[in-house]
Amino acid sequence: MMFPRKVKHRKWQKGNSSGLTKAGAELAFGSFGLKSLETCWLNGRQIEAARRAMTRYVQRGGRIWLRVFPDKPVTKKGTEVPMGGGKGSVEYYVAVIKPGRILFEMDGIDEKTAREALRLAAYKLPVKTRFIAK
Repeated sequence: MMFPRKVKHRKWQKGNSSGLTKAGAELAFGSFGLKSLETCWLNGRQIEAARRAMTRYVQRGGRIWLRVFPDKPVTKKGTEVPMGGGKGSVEYYVAVIKPGRILFEMDGIDEKTAREALRLAAYKLPVKTRFIAK
C-alpha cells in the first residue's frame, strides 16, 4: 500500500474539492494516458490495484508512470466511540483527484495494447476516466 514516509502534519482538514486540476493535466512522460473526468479521493490500494492490472496486461512490456500519490491523511474514530474527545487517528492516505488530472501514463507499446491496459485499470478506480493519446 502506498503512503508517505514522513509528513509535516499528521492530521489534515478535509479541504475543498471543487474546480479543475491546477497541475498534471497534460501528458508529460508517455504517449498514452488515463485522464480523470470527476472529483474523488483515490487511496493507495486503488492506485496499486490499477497499476497491477496494467502491468499484468502488458506483461512487463513498455513503461508505466504513476502521476498521483496518496499524501493526504484521512482520519477515523473507532466504532462505538462517543462524541468529543478530539479527532480520530489516521486510517489511510488518499490522493485528491480533480477533473482533468492525468492518473497514469504509458509508453513503449502500441495504442491498442495501451487502450486495453488502461481500460482494465479504469475498472479498478472509483472515478470516470478517459483514454488520451499524444
